Amino acid sequence: MSSAKIISLDQVKHIANLARLPIKEEDLTKFQKELTAILDLFSKINEIDTKGIVPTSQVTGLENVIRSDEVKTSLSQKTVLSNAPKTNNGYFVVESVFD
Repeated sequence: MSSAKIISLDQVKHIANLARLPIKEEDLTKFQKELTAILDLFSKINEIDTKGIVPTSQVTGLENVIRSDEVKTSLSQKTVLSNAPKTNNGYFVVESVFD
């Protein structure tokens, strides 16, 4: 953990809150060290010389691999929604994930 900026305990709490992960106060320091170590490992990527390396976004060489759009039989909306814990006007209702 030499070159990475150490993550504050408040940042650990914030990250845990964003991920909806409950963290005990006594575990904050442990996660602070682990997250700092992870960021330190990622910072080593910045040291790699990538000049002359062609950016790659697709590695298989395949292009336009899509299936034809065909109508097939499937479950009815009523059947699908019958498995949902909560619905409204034909839609699934889920808990908000953003504040």
